[in-house]
Amino acid sequence: MTKPQKVRPYLTTRSLLPENQETPIQFINNDSMEHQLFFRRNHFTYPTLSYSNYWLPINGLVSAPLLLSMQDILQYPSKTVEVVLECSGDKRNLFEPKIYGEQWEKGAISQGKWKGVPLRTLLELSGIGEEAKEVVVEGYDYGLRTDLDEVYTYTRSLPIAKALHQDTIIAYEYNNQPIPFKHGYPLRLIVPQWYAMASVKWIKQISVINTTFTGPFQTIDYMYYPNKDNDQNAFPVTAININSTIQKPLDMEKINTGVHLIKGIAWTGKGVITKVEISIDDGYTWSNAALPGKNVGYGWVSWSFEWDISEKGEYTIKSRATDSFGQIQPKLPFWNKKGYGYNAIDKIKVKVE
Repeated sequence: MTKPQKVRPYLTTRSLLPENQETPIQFINNDSMEHQLFFRRNHFTYPTLSYSNYWLPINGLVSAPLLLSMQDILQYPSKTVEVVLECSGDKRNLFEPKIYGEQWEKGAISQGKWKGVPLRTLLELSGIGEEAKEVVVEGYDYGLRTDLDEVYTYTRSLPIAKALHQDTIIAYEYNNQPIPFKHGYPLRLIVPQWYAMASVKWIKQISVINTTFTGPFQTIDYMYYPNKDNDQNAFPVTAININSTIQKPLDMEKINTGVHLIKGIAWTGKGVITKVEISIDDGYTWSNAALPGKNVGYGWVSWSFEWDISEKGEYTIKSRATDSFGQIQPKLPFWNKKGYGYNAIDKIKVKVE
């Protein structure tokens, strides 16, 4: 008798050049994701890099510029942080009216354990100047921006306070293995609690400046534009908005009467998740979902709710998260021209037969 073949979930492809793929979020059953199912977000094709002659320069407003080999970096005290990385365009597909750009559904989010050296350690070694305002991190990935008709590397900056945060790290391992190439090998910035555009991959160099960085991935992209017809009142995308996603059952699924486990994840960019509520009547009434006892750090929390349903019909199930700063998921998302930061109450429909 032949053994049944194990069927595995795959990433959901949004584009191939550059490669942009979603995590099949409904199949994620634990809080640390294997890298094969980690979402992929790229602006350009993958860079070509050699680990053997890899050096990291740290320059700019520093008294002792550094040129670090991988061996140097591995000698510094390391730390491991479990971090949720969410693309700021996650759930863009759900905005009304619709927004141009990658039509991410609910899977531009993943998490796992990243190990590396605090960026602060390297900045302090380089003698960061008192007048320092921002830290610019440049990646090796580059390409033509059609809106500007010029070639750019993917480069972002962090305000000095965020760069010096104890858990902002230059990572070299993911889940106890070297970071996979497609996720930033050999070195990747990890910025907890900010959307993942800040966590620059394939780091080429780090520069300290005393001005405001104005590269296109800082001042054109990853800005909230509240007005459809102009760029007024724009402000930068930074911390992750409080959010939740229902993983099970699936949207538009048919289920039988009986006991069903509604489950999902919730996360926030400020504090920790303190409550998740579930509604099975389209938001008319709400009940508390079960949360794990321990809720610390920068990861999502997995929640569940037991639903005993005896009446057939169509149901709209909703999830709503609250965090330790009193932030609650809104009924409606903050609409913005580029479609960032969607975090309205999650909802699915099911038919009970």
